[in-house]
Amino acid sequence: MPGKLYLIPVPIAEGTAAQVIPPATLHALAQLDYFLAENIRTARRFISSLKVRNDIQKLRFEELSQDTPPEKLQELMAPVLQGVPAGILSESGCPGVADPGHAAVAYAHAHGVEVIPLTGPSSIILALMGSGLNGQAFCFNGYLPVRHEQLVRTIRRLEQESARKKCTQIFIETPYRNQRLFHTLLRYLSPATRLCVAYDITGQDQQITTLTVNQWRSRRASFSRLPAVFLFQA
Repeated sequence: MPGKLYLIPVPIAEGTAAQVIPPATLHALAQLDYFLAENIRTARRFISSLKVRNDIQKLRFEELSQDTPPEKLQELMAPVLQGVPAGILSESGCPGVADPGHAAVAYAHAHGVEVIPLTGPSSIILALMGSGLNGQAFCFNGYLPVRHEQLVRTIRRLEQESARKKCTQIFIETPYRNQRLFHTLLRYLSPATRLCVAYDITGQDQQITTLTVNQWRSRRASFSRLPAVFLFQA
Protein backbone atom coordinates (compact mmCIF):
# COMPACT_ATOMS: atom_id res chain seq x y z
CA MET A 1 0.00 0.00 0.00
CA PRO A 2 1.47 3.40 -0.93
CA GLY A 3 2.28 6.06 1.61
CA LYS A 4 0.52 9.41 1.76
CA LEU A 5 1.75 12.66 0.24
CA TYR A 6 1.48 15.66 2.58
CA LEU A 7 1.56 19.22 1.23
CA ILE A 8 3.20 21.37 3.88
CA PRO A 9 2.85 25.17 3.72
CA VAL A 10 5.88 27.27 4.62
CA PRO A 11 5.83 30.79 6.12
CA ILE A 12 5.79 33.67 3.65
CA ALA A 13 7.68 36.08 5.89
CA GLU A 14 10.73 35.32 8.03
CA GLY A 15 10.15 34.53 11.69
CA THR A 16 6.38 34.04 11.46
CA ALA A 17 6.08 30.24 11.77
CA ALA A 18 4.59 30.41 15.25
CA GLN A 19 1.80 32.67 13.95
CA VAL A 20 0.98 31.00 10.63
CA ILE A 21 1.70 27.25 10.99
CA PRO A 22 -1.07 25.54 13.01
CA PRO A 23 -0.48 22.68 15.47
CA ALA A 24 -2.09 20.04 13.21
CA THR A 25 0.40 20.85 10.44
CA LEU A 26 3.30 20.68 12.89
CA HIS A 27 2.07 17.33 14.16
CA ALA A 28 1.90 15.87 10.65
CA LEU A 29 5.33 17.24 9.78
CA ALA A 30 6.85 15.65 12.88
CA GLN A 31 5.80 12.18 11.67
CA LEU A 32 7.59 12.38 8.32
CA ASP A 33 11.11 11.28 7.44
CA TYR A 34 11.10 11.88 3.69
CA PHE A 35 10.71 15.28 2.02
CA LEU A 36 10.64 16.71 -1.47
CA ALA A 37 11.77 20.33 -1.33
CA GLU A 38 12.32 23.15 -3.76
CA ASN A 39 15.47 24.07 -1.85
CA ILE A 40 16.94 21.41 0.44
CA ARG A 41 19.05 23.81 2.52
CA THR A 42 16.18 26.14 3.42
CA ALA A 43 13.76 23.23 3.92
CA ARG A 44 16.11 21.59 6.40
CA ARG A 45 16.59 24.92 8.18
CA PHE A 46 12.82 25.46 8.33
CA ILE A 47 12.12 22.08 9.93
CA SER A 48 15.01 22.57 12.36
CA SER A 49 13.59 25.94 13.42
CA LEU A 50 10.25 24.39 14.34
CA LYS A 51 11.86 22.20 17.06
CA VAL A 52 9.57 19.28 16.22
CA ARG A 53 12.42 16.86 15.43
CA ASN A 54 15.64 16.05 17.27
CA ASP A 55 17.02 13.92 14.44
CA ILE A 56 17.23 16.38 11.54
CA GLN A 57 20.33 14.71 10.15
CA LYS A 58 18.43 11.43 9.74
CA LEU A 59 15.74 12.97 7.56
CA ARG A 60 15.92 12.41 3.82
CA PHE A 61 15.52 15.37 1.48
CA GLU A 62 15.32 15.29 -2.32
CA GLU A 63 15.11 18.32 -4.60
CA LEU A 64 11.91 18.97 -6.53
CA SER A 65 12.27 22.24 -8.41
CA GLN A 66 11.20 23.78 -11.70
CA ASP A 67 14.34 22.22 -13.20
CA THR A 68 13.46 18.67 -12.16
CA PRO A 69 12.86 16.64 -15.34
CA PRO A 70 9.58 14.69 -15.55
CA GLU A 71 11.43 11.38 -15.75
CA LYS A 72 12.99 12.10 -12.33
CA LEU A 73 9.57 12.00 -10.66
CA GLN A 74 9.42 8.22 -10.82
CA GLU A 75 12.61 8.03 -8.75
CA LEU A 76 11.50 10.73 -6.29
CA MET A 77 8.11 9.12 -5.73
CA ALA A 78 9.36 5.50 -5.57
CA PRO A 79 9.59 5.50 -1.73
CA VAL A 80 5.99 6.74 -1.50
CA LEU A 81 4.74 3.99 -3.81
CA GLN A 82 6.57 1.54 -1.54
CA GLY A 83 4.68 2.78 1.54
CA VAL A 84 6.79 5.67 2.85
CA PRO A 85 4.80 8.84 3.63
CA ALA A 86 6.36 12.01 2.25
CA GLY A 87 6.02 15.76 2.59
CA ILE A 88 6.41 18.46 -0.05
CA LEU A 89 7.89 21.78 1.07
CA SER A 90 7.67 24.92 -1.01
CA GLU A 91 10.08 27.83 -0.66
CA SER A 92 7.19 30.05 0.44
CA GLY A 93 3.48 29.51 0.92
CA CYS A 94 1.62 26.45 -0.31
CA PRO A 95 3.10 23.59 -2.35
CA GLY A 96 1.51 23.17 -5.76
CA VAL A 97 0.33 26.80 -5.99
CA ALA A 98 2.73 28.76 -8.20
CA ASP A 99 5.14 26.04 -7.17
CA PRO A 100 6.79 23.00 -8.82
CA GLY A 101 5.25 20.67 -6.24
CA HIS A 102 2.21 20.30 -8.49
CA ALA A 103 4.14 17.76 -10.62
CA ALA A 104 4.51 15.37 -7.68
CA VAL A 105 0.87 15.86 -6.75
CA ALA A 106 -0.22 14.98 -10.29
CA TYR A 107 2.02 11.90 -10.19
CA ALA A 108 0.49 10.88 -6.86
CA HIS A 109 -3.05 11.07 -8.23
CA ALA A 110 -2.05 9.06 -11.28
CA HIS A 111 -0.63 6.28 -9.10
CA GLY A 112 -3.26 6.02 -6.38
CA VAL A 113 -1.38 7.94 -3.68
CA GLU A 114 -3.56 9.82 -1.21
CA VAL A 115 -2.78 13.56 -1.22
CA ILE A 116 -3.26 15.52 2.01
CA PRO A 117 -3.01 19.33 1.80
CA LEU A 118 -2.24 20.88 5.17
CA THR A 119 -3.27 24.27 6.49
CA GLY A 120 -0.92 27.25 6.27
CA PRO A 121 -0.36 30.64 4.64
CA SER A 122 -1.07 31.39 0.99
CA SER A 123 -0.14 34.92 -0.09
CA ILE A 124 -2.53 34.63 -3.05
CA ILE A 125 -5.60 33.78 -0.97
CA LEU A 126 -4.69 36.19 1.85
CA ALA A 127 -4.25 39.00 -0.68
CA LEU A 128 -7.62 38.24 -2.26
CA MET A 129 -9.28 38.12 1.16
CA GLY A 130 -7.86 41.52 2.05
CA SER A 131 -8.41 43.22 -1.29
CA GLY A 132 -12.16 43.79 -1.29
CA LEU A 133 -12.22 42.67 -4.92
CA ASN A 134 -14.43 39.89 -6.29
CA GLY A 135 -13.72 36.67 -4.42
CA GLN A 136 -16.44 34.72 -6.26
CA ALA A 137 -14.72 34.87 -9.65
CA PHE A 138 -10.96 35.29 -9.87
CA CYS A 139 -7.99 34.10 -11.90
CA PHE A 140 -4.41 33.63 -10.76
CA ASN A 141 -2.03 34.37 -13.64
CA GLY A 142 1.34 33.66 -12.05
CA TYR A 143 4.11 35.88 -13.41
CA LEU A 144 3.33 38.28 -16.25
CA PRO A 145 5.72 38.61 -19.24
CA VAL A 146 8.96 40.49 -18.65
CA ARG A 147 9.29 42.11 -22.08
CA HIS A 148 7.51 45.46 -22.11
CA GLU A 149 5.46 44.96 -25.27
CA GLN A 150 4.19 41.57 -24.14
CA LEU A 151 3.53 42.87 -20.64
CA VAL A 152 1.38 45.74 -21.93
CA ARG A 153 -0.61 43.42 -24.21
CA THR A 154 -1.18 41.02 -21.33
CA ILE A 155 -2.32 43.77 -18.93
CA ARG A 156 -4.80 45.08 -21.48
CA ARG A 157 -6.11 41.60 -22.26
CA LEU A 158 -6.55 40.76 -18.56
CA GLU A 159 -8.35 44.05 -17.94
CA GLN A 160 -10.77 43.39 -20.79
CA GLU A 161 -11.37 39.89 -19.45
CA SER A 162 -11.94 41.26 -15.95
CA ALA A 163 -14.56 43.70 -17.23
CA ARG A 164 -16.28 41.05 -19.36
CA LYS A 165 -16.35 38.35 -16.67
CA LYS A 166 -16.53 40.67 -13.66
CA CYS A 167 -13.58 38.79 -12.17
CA THR A 168 -10.44 39.65 -10.20
CA GLN A 169 -7.08 39.19 -11.90
CA ILE A 170 -4.23 38.12 -9.59
CA PHE A 171 -0.51 37.91 -10.33
CA ILE A 172 2.91 38.08 -8.71
CA GLU A 173 6.34 39.45 -9.54
CA THR A 174 9.89 39.10 -8.27
CA PRO A 175 10.56 41.84 -5.70
CA TYR A 176 13.19 43.68 -7.74
CA ARG A 177 10.64 44.18 -10.55
CA ASN A 178 7.73 45.20 -8.31
CA GLN A 179 8.14 48.91 -8.92
CA ARG A 180 8.44 48.51 -12.67
CA LEU A 181 5.29 46.42 -12.82
CA PHE A 182 3.41 48.81 -10.54
CA HIS A 183 4.20 51.81 -12.75
CA THR A 184 3.30 49.87 -15.88
CA LEU A 185 -0.08 48.99 -14.37
CA LEU A 186 -0.71 52.64 -13.50
CA ARG A 187 0.17 53.71 -17.02
CA TYR A 188 -1.91 51.21 -18.98
CA LEU A 189 -4.90 50.29 -16.79
CA SER A 190 -8.07 52.36 -17.03
CA PRO A 191 -8.40 55.11 -14.38
CA ALA A 192 -11.51 53.52 -12.81
CA THR A 193 -10.02 50.01 -12.50
CA ARG A 194 -9.48 49.04 -8.87
CA LEU A 195 -5.92 47.95 -8.17
CA CYS A 196 -4.74 46.23 -4.99
CA VAL A 197 -1.13 45.80 -3.92
CA ALA A 198 -0.69 43.28 -1.09
CA TYR A 199 2.88 43.78 0.12
CA ASP A 200 4.88 41.63 2.57
CA ILE A 201 1.86 39.51 3.51
CA THR A 202 2.09 38.33 7.17
CA GLY A 203 5.36 40.26 7.58
CA GLN A 204 6.26 43.31 9.65
CA ASP A 205 5.83 45.68 6.69
CA GLN A 206 2.51 44.25 5.51
CA GLN A 207 0.40 46.65 3.47
CA ILE A 208 -2.81 45.73 1.65
CA THR A 209 -4.16 48.74 -0.22
CA THR A 210 -6.93 48.89 -2.82
CA LEU A 211 -7.53 52.12 -4.75
CA THR A 212 -8.62 53.07 -8.22
CA VAL A 213 -5.78 53.50 -10.67
CA ASN A 214 -6.56 57.21 -10.74
CA GLN A 215 -6.19 57.42 -6.95
CA TRP A 216 -2.90 55.47 -7.07
CA ARG A 217 -1.53 57.93 -9.63
CA SER A 218 -1.76 60.76 -7.10
CA ARG A 219 0.27 58.82 -4.50
CA ARG A 220 3.90 57.97 -4.04
CA ALA A 221 4.26 54.26 -3.36
CA SER A 222 7.28 51.97 -3.18
CA PHE A 223 7.06 48.17 -3.30
CA SER A 224 10.56 47.25 -4.33
CA ARG A 225 12.10 45.19 -1.52
CA LEU A 226 9.72 42.41 -0.49
CA PRO A 227 7.26 40.00 -2.14
CA ALA A 228 3.99 41.47 -3.37
CA VAL A 229 0.78 40.20 -4.88
CA PHE A 230 -1.01 42.41 -7.43
CA LEU A 231 -4.76 42.25 -8.02
CA PHE A 232 -7.15 44.31 -10.13
CA GLN A 233 -10.80 44.37 -11.13
CA ALA A 234 -12.13 46.43 -13.98
